[in-house]
Amino acid sequence: MISSIAELISDRIGAMPAGERRAAQTLISNYPLTGLKTVAEFSAAAGVSSPTILRFVARLGFQNYPEFQSALQDELAAQLQSPASRTLNPASPGSGGAVSPMLEATLDNMRETFRHLSEKQLADIATTLAERRGKTFLIGGRFTDPLARYMAAHLAIIQPDVYHLAGQESIWRDRLIDMGKRDVLVIFDIRRYQESLIRFAEKAHQRGVQIVLFTDQWLSPIARFARHVIAGRTAVPSAWDSSAALFVVAETLIGAVTRQLEAAGAKRIRDLESLR
Repeated sequence: MISSIAELISDRIGAMPAGERRAAQTLISNYPLTGLKTVAEFSAAAGVSSPTILRFVARLGFQNYPEFQSALQDELAAQLQSPASRTLNPASPGSGGAVSPMLEATLDNMRETFRHLSEKQLADIATTLAERRGKTFLIGGRFTDPLARYMAAHLAIIQPDVYHLAGQESIWRDRLIDMGKRDVLVIFDIRRYQESLIRFAEKAHQRGVQIVLFTDQWLSPIARFARHVIAGRTAVPSAWDSSAALFVVAETLIGAVTRQLEAAGAKRIRDLESLR
């Protein structure tokens, strides 16, 4: 399974010198459009030299800049695919019927997602959720909001001030007045990325809210506002993307936060049980 450029960056950024890290961060902050510009334009945006951009591209495994841009163009085309286009170009069902390819693709998605997620990244996100000094808000898109609701339901049992944002966009915007630098906003957004979520994330970012983004391997535009980005694999042989890998990451983080809040969480659970 071919790694996306965002995944390659995640894997290799720890070994990059400062200039290449700036190039990587600049690309992620406006992914993938910055990489589709000329070398000179990319280097100016990152504040590094053109040779640094070429070294950055080589570190990702590309022979030259055009090859790098070709890969980004393929990713951009994948981002823009609709369910209709995937219906017209279905994957080969193979010899195992309809179930086997779907199961294999889903398991591959989980393996690849966790292969590109470091233990440190997961630990940092769990700490962000467990040790926030304010409130936690969770929200998702048309098909990913059930994941946000599921995660919020669990976190609300082990810590106070956890809220799932539901309903119309105007209701979310009204909650912005309650958000600030002490708070965490968890957003689920996969292709085709939801404009209302992007607008909401930008407003929250402007208020200093820490954003944790669950997205796909092609990266929602919300990545430019996020402190933490979880890029999960979602493509399967179907007209529809699969959120299974992101669901497992969410459950992994729920477990990690529960362990970090062991004493306080256990007391809160006991208090909740006494009220039932």
